[in-house]
Amino acid sequence: MPSDAATRTGTIPPDVLAVLGLPSFGELTPDQARGAVCVWGDEQLTADTAVDLGEQAGPEGHWWPRACRRHAGERAHRGLFDHASICEPCVDAAERCETSRLLYRLVREGRR
Repeated sequence: MPSDAATRTGTIPPDVLAVLGLPSFGELTPDQARGAVCVWGDEQLTADTAVDLGEQAGPEGHWWPRACRRHAGERAHRGLFDHASICEPCVDAAERCETSRLLYRLVREGRR
């Protein structure tokens, strides 16, 4: 289950990654796959500027995607609308949905 601390610690849960639409390994440049460049752009990343999307594993091996705060926030903003329309807890009270809270936190962090 996701935790609000996830965006602070760099651990984005799989259900939130699914809403964000993480690109497949084959779509990434080597720098994007190793986390040096945003997976949704070409921004160079540092430990201070990156949103860690967690280690991923697939047939191609392990990779470490990261995103800039701006792109993560934009993806979270779009994903929040899609998620809220199909999530029963969000329809009743969005603050009860941990996925919604994490997406909202990413949106806010993207505006910094």
